[in-house]
Amino acid sequence: MATNAGSSAVGVTTARALIASNPDVLVVDVRTAAEFETAHIDGAINLPLDQVDAHLRRIVADAGGRLLLICQSGNRATQAQKSLCEAGLPGTVVLSGGMNSWIASGAPVIRGRQKWSLERQVRLVAGGIVLASIVADLWLPGARFVGAFIGAGLVFASLTDTCAMGMMLSRLPYNRGRADAAEALACIVKPARSRT
Repeated sequence: MATNAGSSAVGVTTARALIASNPDVLVVDVRTAAEFETAHIDGAINLPLDQVDAHLRRIVADAGGRLLLICQSGNRATQAQKSLCEAGLPGTVVLSGGMNSWIASGAPVIRGRQKWSLERQVRLVAGGIVLASIVADLWLPGARFVGAFIGAGLVFASLTDTCAMGMMLSRLPYNRGRADAAEALACIVKPARSRT
């Protein structure tokens, strides 16, 4: 387990042992509803990152048991953990490497309709804008600066571990799916959660 300024991350083996040994551990998947529908851990609840931020006070007040936060690669879960910790809920744990690590390890998942991950969508949109700006520069001098702006945005996103484009894309109907924040929030307060 790696600890960094009050935060912690665990690998897949530790996360599986934690889930199996403690019925009060709640797996909270902070990916978009569409990503969650594609593949998720059995027993996990879906509370997208923007909903975590929107309901911070309630989560902190109602949380019963330990929360294991998961996203696709670990970045959004770490953001959620930081927000929860700053709001007064220490002791959350992030799955290091997220669902990418979980699936790569061969751990079981519930699979649904396949959709593109948010990271893949960001790569498509950013790459498309850069390519289009370079091609457009042949007819509209200066259009290449749009590509430079996107490149600068990607560098900034990497340095700050945030992604404005990803947050915008997460609001599209394609990524919204059927996440039910009220249902997820109700699960957070259930004591002695049991898994099947």
